[in-house]
Amino acid sequence: MEKGDYIPTILRSKKTIFTFKDIALLWGEAGTNAARVRINYYVKNGKIIHLRRGIYAKDKNYNQLELATKIITPSYVSFETVLAEEGIIFQYYNKIFIASYLTRDIICDHQTYSFRKIKWSALTNNAGVENRNEYSIATKERAFLDTLYINKDYHFDNLAPLDWDKVFSMLPLYQNQRMGRKIKVFYENFKADNK
Repeated sequence: MEKGDYIPTILRSKKTIFTFKDIALLWGEAGTNAARVRINYYVKNGKIIHLRRGIYAKDKNYNQLELATKIITPSYVSFETVLAEEGIIFQYYNKIFIASYLTRDIICDHQTYSFRKIKWSALTNNAGVENRNEYSIATKERAFLDTLYINKDYHFDNLAPLDWDKVFSMLPLYQNQRMGRKIKVFYENFKADNK
């Protein structure tokens, strides 16, 4: 790579968030100390923004959902973040909720990212998880199931947007009988309310 091409290479990328490894691969310098020195130079001179150890942004207009799935991997955006966006719950949360292999709240650049643990076999199964602009996000049905997996009793304001066939097809991912019983109750109540 020619001198002077390093920052334009980052700016041309569709990504707004980069790990150290992402940048080193873009520059063709995977695993070299030169990449680390160059990144530190660009951070010091305000060309890129250092958000967390090993995570950088092109500028302040980065995608927070993209950052959410870079902090801990594997992970995908789910739970209340998706449910509120899809109109299944009406409450507003200023946190971003992410499915992961551990439970932890992390504050980064004044935003709280709330990671919630789901079982590994469900986390790594892509059923009901979409890839959007450099990050992964649950469908409304998957977010509904994820929420029921970690919450025994949860109030949903509006179940009309759900495709129940998709809900029932993904239910076996969780191998959880309690969830199965709870979803049947939700479904029966939904059918009764919509006769």
